[in-house]
Amino acid sequence: QVQLVESGGGLVQPGGSLTLSCTASGFTLDYYAIGWFRQAPGKEREGVSCISKTGGSTYYVDSVKGRFTISRDNAKKTVYLQMNSLKPEDTAVYYCAADEWGAGTPVIEDYEYWGQGTQVTVSS
Repeated sequence: QVQLVESGGGLVQPGGSLTLSCTASGFTLDYYAIGWFRQAPGKEREGVSCISKTGGSTYYVDSVKGRFTISRDNAKKTVYLQMNSLKPEDTAVYYCAADEWGAGTPVIEDYEYWGQGTQVTVSS
């Protein structure tokens, strides 16, 4: 059974840090690009960061450049999103997703498998 499970979300103060993890089971992570997406209340889901199958190519939305870092450990079947200098506007449910055919771009429709999401709340 194909499954993606996110973890690491929580409540953090502005300026703080969190590391999200996305762990895969039921398929070989090496064959998939992985994306992190987020959805805030009343807003559309947006691509935050993506990484290619080998990790050689990454994407970041402008609002997180310089603050977030995506990485992957295929041996551990896990993709990480290190989030620093968090802002209240980063508050959202964060989802990871897997794309077998793509190179790691933030096109939601390209991703075949999705996790259930993890809540990130940035507030004082």
